[in-house]
Amino acid sequence: MQVQEGQGWRLLVDPGRHPFVVLIGGAGWAAELTVQEAQSLRQGFGQLLEQHAAIADQLMEEESIGLELDLGGLWMALEGDRRHWQVRFVLTPEGLQRGLEGGWDTAASQAVAVALAQLGELKDWGLDLGAHQSQ
Repeated sequence: MQVQEGQGWRLLVDPGRHPFVVLIGGAGWAAELTVQEAQSLRQGFGQLLEQHAAIADQLMEEESIGLELDLGGLWMALEGDRRHWQVRFVLTPEGLQRGLEGGWDTAASQAVAVALAQLGELKDWGLDLGAHQSQ
């Protein structure tokens, strides 16, 4: 089990809790995610951060920006300025009976982005996906 947390956020990976192996949370909320949902969130964070990095140096000090990303069942938004930003998201997976809306303040958004990036790919999570997919 991997646990990372800080002020206003939490990320836990437990391969034994299939199908919801990832717990992610913010101030006053938490939800369990499947591997695929967690990877989508990780990918979305990565894409938003790449977009932000590409334009951040073009922003004036007092200027702010909003970026949005739609990955099918995952919508994400990054809002802030060149140095400080926050992220929110809406997850609406197909075929499941639940959805999720969440977000983090500036400090927690940056910490969650780092934590998700450090998780690595599926093969690094200690999961035997072949065994779980047949269930």
